[in-house]
Parts: sequence; C-alpha cells; structure tokens
Amino acid sequence: MDFHAVIDNFTSPAVLFFFLGLIAVVIKSDLEVPPAIAKFFSLYLLFDIGIKGGEELFHSGFTLKIVYIILACMVMAVVVPIFAYRVLRIKLNVYDAGAIAATYGSVSAVTFATAQAFLTGQNEPFGGYMTAGMALMESPAIVVGLLMIRKNTSKEKHSVDAAHGSKMGEVLREAFFNGSIVLLVGSMIIGYLGGEHGEVDLKPFVGGIFKGMLCLYLLDMGIVAGSRLSALKQSGVFLVAFGILTPIINATLGIIISYLLGLNHGDALLFTILCASASYIAVPAAMRMAVPQANMSLLLPMSLGVTFTFNIVVGIPVYYGIITSLI
Repeated sequence: MDFHAVIDNFTSPAVLFFFLGLIAVVIKSDLEVPPAIAKFFSLYLLFDIGIKGGEELFHSGFTLKIVYIILACMVMAVVVPIFAYRVLRIKLNVYDAGAIAATYGSVSAVTFATAQAFLTGQNEPFGGYMTAGMALMESPAIVVGLLMIRKNTSKEKHSVDAAHGSKMGEVLREAFFNGSIVLLVGSMIIGYLGGEHGEVDLKPFVGGIFKGMLCLYLLDMGIVAGSRLSALKQSGVFLVAFGILTPIINATLGIIISYLLGLNHGDALLFTILCASASYIAVPAAMRMAVPQANMSLLLPMSLGVTFTFNIVVGIPVYYGIITSLI
C-alpha cells in the first residue's frame, strides 16, 4: 500500500477544511455556513459532477462494459440494504433497521466528489460513466429499505399500511425524482448533449473552481458532523462499529467486483466508494416521511459523523492503496 497517498489525502485542503469544521465545534466557535450558501455548494457539486460525467460519456460513448458496471451499481444498491438490515436487526427494531439499511445502501455525492478530487491529485484517470452509476444507486436502496420494513411488520399490519400506504406515492416520487437526482442526471445529459462546444463554454466554472467549492462544502460538513458526534454516545458501541465496519465490508466487495469487471484504478476507486458510502441527505429525508416510527436521530450521526468521516479521512486512500496493489 502507498502510504504517501494516505498522507497526501490527510493533508489535502479539502480534508483539512473538514477538520477545521470539527475543531470549530469543539472549541465552540461561532463559525457557520448559512444554510442557503451550503445548499448552493451542494447544488454546485452535483452540477459539476453531472456535467463532467456527461462530457466524459460524450468522449467515450456507451459500451457493453459500461452497461455491466452500471448494472453492478444497481445490484449493490439492492444487496447492501438487505445485508445491512439483517445485521442491524440484532440490536434494532424493524423501523430503525430498515431506515438505516436504506441509508447504507444509498450513496454520498460528496464522498464521491472527494474521491474524484483525490484521483485528480494522484493524476489517476477515471470515467464519467461512474456518475450514472451514482445516480442510479440512490433510489433502489430507499425502495428496498421500505420493502424490508413492510415485509417484517405483519403483526402491525394496519398501522404500517396506514403509515406507508398513504405516503408510498410521495416516497417513491422522492426516491426517483428528488432534487439531487434530477440535477445530477439532468446535468449529465446536458454535458453529454453539449459535447465539446458545451465543454468550452462552461470553463472554468466546471472543473476550475471545483476543489475550492469542495473545500468550503467540507468545512460545512465538518461543522455539521461535529455537532452530531455527541449523539453517538447514545447510539452505543454496536452502531459506531457498524458505521465503520460496514463501509470496509462493502468496499471489499466493491474491490472484488472492480477486479472482475477489469476496471482501471480510478474507476475501481469510484465504484468502491459508491459501495462503501452512505447517504445523509436524500435517504433520511425520504425515511422521515415514510417511516415516522424510525428514530431519525440515529441516521445522521452514523452516516455523517462516523461513515462519512471515516471514508474521506481514511477510507479513500486505503481503498486506493489496496486497489493499486491488487488490480
């Protein structure tokens, strides 16, 4: 494993800004990012990832291999929440287990963006089609989480049907047409249709200021994660361990699948990160609407405070080191 990559990632501006946000919370500073500005950073990152993904697809075109990779992404989005649910049921009730399982079956766009920035720093090429995989992984995980809850609440059928049936249409709409997916997929299509002409028109807004925007967004994420860490004391050792071990197990599966698919190092890392990350925006919002019985105070501390922090600080360079050693 290349420990220089680990050190480079740890000392990268994006990760250091994340730690700055954590430190600001610890020392009780009044540093904050206004919600509207944080929302803009999120929109920009999705826009940038989508546009660059579409441009890469324009240059590379669709191949059978790309179809296989996208299918692999969707399969993982179904398998991971089923596996996670089984494990979580050891300690949690059906509702909490289903909601958290959906969170871990879905993806984190910011972790994906951080991995892209890491690969750029390592001069490692990667394909834009991985963006399509990310866009398609979010919705299946939400649906699977809800199905697991419905399947395992037969004793409370009437209350479950009342809670789920009346809102299922809204939840499915949220799962497939939430703002993140619409912007990401829309930007990717626009980037593809724009081709070389659009690529020139959007410089330097696409790519040129990406790392700076990522730094500011991770500063906000550090502040949010720091404010959520105190809630982990109530979660217990089991959930903290789950938040660390689950991305490691999923990343291992991702690396094995990457090897079988013959991915290059850059694409293998992005696929691995998609498998190992957890949602802290779209899925919690959908689960709050669909499963009011679930304890929402568990989701963000685990997905953002534990898994997100672990992946961007330790996971990305370690996964990359393993990939470069084995693939």
